Amino acid sequence: MPGRGDGLRLLGIPPRTRAVHRFVVGLAVVRAATEPTSGKPHQENGAFTVDVFIIGITGGIGGLLAQRLRSRGDAVRGLVRRDDQQTELAAGGVDARVGDLSGMTVEELAAAFGGVDAIVFTAGSNGGSREVTRAVDGEGVAKAIEAARLAGVERFVLVSVLPESWRERDLGDDVEYYFAVKKGADVALSRSDLNWLILRPSLLLDGPATGTVSLGPAEFHGEIARDDVAATLVELLHEPRIGRQILELNTGSTLIEEAVRANVRE
Repeated sequence: MPGRGDGLRLLGIPPRTRAVHRFVVGLAVVRAATEPTSGKPHQENGAFTVDVFIIGITGGIGGLLAQRLRSRGDAVRGLVRRDDQQTELAAGGVDARVGDLSGMTVEELAAAFGGVDAIVFTAGSNGGSREVTRAVDGEGVAKAIEAARLAGVERFVLVSVLPESWRERDLGDDVEYYFAVKKGADVALSRSDLNWLILRPSLLLDGPATGTVSLGPAEFHGEIARDDVAATLVELLHEPRIGRQILELNTGSTLIEEAVRANVRE
């Protein structure tokens, strides 16, 4: 059976970095033995809330997710590149940390995470240059996994992509590389010891949410509003019984709350 290190090898992480990864895992195991389990909603003023850190909080899905979580009373933190973004998010009650994912160390990223309940990785290159794809969709995910272990945060949600996306088109080499890196990130997370969840939405569209989706281990590829993806993520974050699963998301006729409950494994 392949080990966790194999996932990092698939992402092209060099041997020296993988050695650091093993050291960090050792630290995290010791820490996890003495700290409470994270990732479960906790009750505050009669309502269940979660404390979430969003990587990609200034993006389409990340920004919508932050708004929905805040409106529900959840605590939201995130990573931004500029001071003005931090100031803007602070006005909306979001505690943002300034930093560049590609340039931060594992320790710096872990410190930014703090004691949150869950990490949501929504950042992505969207099939841009190989350099950006490797830095964000590949090495960025690997670094976030290590940092989550170091910070003692068990719940890790990755927004990925459906493998069938754009297969009707003539894709260039950079886009094919993007799909390969995204799949490698899925493999790396699924082989980790975190309480992970991978969500693969269909083609993303702007526009209002419908409130209904089709969600399950295998879905047809179609299209879906980013706001429906954000709404689905909110419900998934508030459902601790869903974990270590890959779920695909498409437009559909099932209310989001019901679709999430249908994927609980007793």
